[in-house]
Amino acid sequence: MMPTRFARAGLRATQQFSVPRTAAVNGLRTYATPAQEVKPPVSLYGVDGTYATALFTASAKSANLEQTSKALSALGEVLKADRKLTGLISAPTLTASDKSQIVQELQKLTGDKGDIVKNFLETLAENNRLGLLEGVCEKFATLMGAHRGEIDLNITSAQVYNPPSSAFSACVCAEGYWLEPILTKILGA
Repeated sequence: MMPTRFARAGLRATQQFSVPRTAAVNGLRTYATPAQEVKPPVSLYGVDGTYATALFTASAKSANLEQTSKALSALGEVLKADRKLTGLISAPTLTASDKSQIVQELQKLTGDKGDIVKNFLETLAENNRLGLLEGVCEKFATLMGAHRGEIDLNITSAQVYNPPSSAFSACVCAEGYWLEPILTKILGA
């Protein structure tokens, strides 16, 4: 009986001198806005897709999507043009110092002064994934195209384009896209 009385008295004293619950909760609340949740426009699969999605998310959170896109497209062009470089960066016998030198040279090739691409290349080098870089560049270009609202479209026609649609083809060709050749073997109704 005695322990119960002491417990009740202690509880009343605690309630009497405690801060109201709402004040305690408000005192802990911070008024900074939470980090925005960035969802990539397209789901990509594979290891290179995972890295491309992570890079897209990081650059979107820091509002550097266009800068990162330019840097990776320049890097992708270099990798397509120089096959020896692709073989060099995918070698599994590279030491840590070799990888850091490669990352520095790759960053010079991108012309990017920011930390996002540099950190990304360092992450690839640490995880021995530099060989995936060309695929990551392609997948990142896919993400950026979807972010800009671009769609892949194949037009196949049995006839030559008529004059109103030739303006369409001129517009498409001016944008750097290409038109598929006309297949006259197609029979349509």
